[in-house]
Amino acid sequence: MTQSPTDPAAEAALLAAYAAGDSDAARALASTYLPMVYAHAYRMLNDRAEAEDVAQETMLRLWKHAPSWDSGGAASLRTWMYRVTANLCIDRLRKTRPDGLPPDLEIADTRPSVEVQMQNTARHMALEDALMQLPDRQRQAVVLRHIDELGNSEIAQIMDIGPRAVESLTARGKRALTALLSDQRKNLGYTDDTVGTS
Repeated sequence: MTQSPTDPAAEAALLAAYAAGDSDAARALASTYLPMVYAHAYRMLNDRAEAEDVAQETMLRLWKHAPSWDSGGAASLRTWMYRVTANLCIDRLRKTRPDGLPPDLEIADTRPSVEVQMQNTARHMALEDALMQLPDRQRQAVVLRHIDELGNSEIAQIMDIGPRAVESLTARGKRALTALLSDQRKNLGYTDDTVGTS
């Protein structure tokens, strides 16, 4: 099997010959890189026909890129081949998997309605206003626990107090928020006993 030269200048000369239509250069590159490219594509796609298409496309891109190959570039020919192969495979996967749906596929809009967005904004503003009415330490404990979702031990370290003090501050803060927001429950669309925080 013909091996590709590892010297950058020799690689560049081989690529120049390939670009000029030299059949020996084409055979040398194909015998060295085509099996590697196909194997990599097959491992990524698990489909022989798709892997063959990717291998052919990679060789075509190499032929197009060969005349302008920069022998002083950071990537070796082998690295470049792997990168192109991987990118082509990723493009194909995006077209066939749910996380890369075809652009012409219509997807239902799952965003909240304008009414729900407005209600959420009103709730957020009411909560912010109520939080600002709490004593500083209660506000800090409530925010760390229920908005930043930190655990009591971490909050205790942040606030330089014990875990029981965190529980006490958080409980008092929640009670104060409930009282502050109680007269707004109907306007904010609350139908249960939960107001403001979880």
